[in-house]
Amino acid sequence: MRTRVKICGFTRVEDAVYAAQLGVDAIGLVFYPPSPRNVDIDHAVKIVNALPAFVSVVALFVDEQDSRIREVLEQVPIDCLQFHGDEPAEACRLYGKRYMKAVRMQDGIDIPSLARQYHDAAGLLLDAYHPGAKGGTGSRFDWNRIPEHCELPIILAGGLDENNARQAVQAVKPYALDVSSGVEAEKGVKDALKMAAFVREVNEGNRIII
Repeated sequence: MRTRVKICGFTRVEDAVYAAQLGVDAIGLVFYPPSPRNVDIDHAVKIVNALPAFVSVVALFVDEQDSRIREVLEQVPIDCLQFHGDEPAEACRLYGKRYMKAVRMQDGIDIPSLARQYHDAAGLLLDAYHPGAKGGTGSRFDWNRIPEHCELPIILAGGLDENNARQAVQAVKPYALDVSSGVEAEKGVKDALKMAAFVREVNEGNRIII
């Protein structure tokens, strides 16, 4: 199975277009005002409209109000939702969209139990836990905590960059890698060389596995 690539936290049209040209499978847009990668609806529309065909667009929300999520969905062409807060499964199912549930890997997390709770999710996104942040910290967690078998696709996040992308593909064999800060020049601004190197390393990891 080929490990796919999602790059999250775009704020510039040109960065998202270049990522698409590199062959990424999905781009992530953050709709979470406290984040330095937050985008408003108008700018999100500009980014999405500039993308070529066959690139999925993921909208990230953190414990957001229902009305705000619906406002985004009414105006921005979104393919998949990513819930990065404490949203229960029933709240994730309200919008008639595929969704991913992010899991911050703090002590006591039971992945098989969460896979049953969010049984209709398109995947579980496993990210590093930080008490003061909901993601995008650049921190890595112990990949040995990931169960060998899971009922849902695993999207691996947290502390990924060009230096460990190949290792992540080979060691974890996840459905996808999700990177944000690891391919940035500064928060919200992607680095073209880092994105290219990341995609290249994932492709090399896939080639070795296949």
